[in-house]
Amino acid sequence: MYKLLDRCPTCGGELEIRELHCTNCDTVIRGHYTPCGFCQLSERTRTFIRDFVRNRGNLKEMERASGESYWTLRARLNDVIEELGFPVPTQEDEEVAERRRSILEQVQMGDLDVKEAVRSLTTLKGGRES
Repeated sequence: MYKLLDRCPTCGGELEIRELHCTNCDTVIRGHYTPCGFCQLSERTRTFIRDFVRNRGNLKEMERASGESYWTLRARLNDVIEELGFPVPTQEDEEVAERRRSILEQVQMGDLDVKEAVRSLTTLKGGRES
């Protein structure tokens, strides 16, 4: 079975689906439909998503299985996020998230008092330290 075309092979324009046909009962559905967002993804991106799901979203497992570095896989994940039309976290957003994780891990390990952790977390305002 072939992948549904998402771009015109002549001019590269967007295509729309106008007719669907049931191979079982011969029902024909006519209208104007656009392919789903996942259908429009590149084969490379769909393969990455399949691998990502197979590894339960664990980039470290993907790193071991594929031989690609964690940072390469992370960059590819950002490409997928962007290709799907979502905003990609900035370096600053990721640094703040890492700081939050670090604070919570310190509390969990008993290296940081809960009150001090709360103070530290409240200084991380809107994704940025104040």
